[in-house]
Amino acid sequence: MHFTKDHEWIRIDGDTATVGISDYAAKALGDVVFVELPQVGDEVEQGGEIAVVESVKAASEVYAPVAGEVTAVNDALEGAPETVNAGPTGEGWFIKMKVSDAGQLESLMSESAYKEYCEGL
Repeated sequence: MHFTKDHEWIRIDGDTATVGISDYAAKALGDVVFVELPQVGDEVEQGGEIAVVESVKAASEVYAPVAGEVTAVNDALEGAPETVNAGPTGEGWFIKMKVSDAGQLESLMSESAYKEYCEGL
């Protein structure tokens, strides 16, 4: 897994990447009550908005860790947004995408670097 400073994660499996928010972000948001996801086929830029998450505390944007094309969205979040809190790096994933520039992964943090980053917040 790789992480951004905005608390998104990305997991690469073959030519598909799964994207979501970190446990740190899910805890900071509090109880998630609504998730707005992009459309399959949408092209996203690295750092571009891919979703909006609303919680009892605030609304927050979710950004693409890398550029690519959205190939799937987690429709289960529409009826059960609390899944983001229960399993942010598992069942609470947001999108799957085809990465257009794998070199962009080099600008992201490893899991250990991300943990260290969060400790400094």
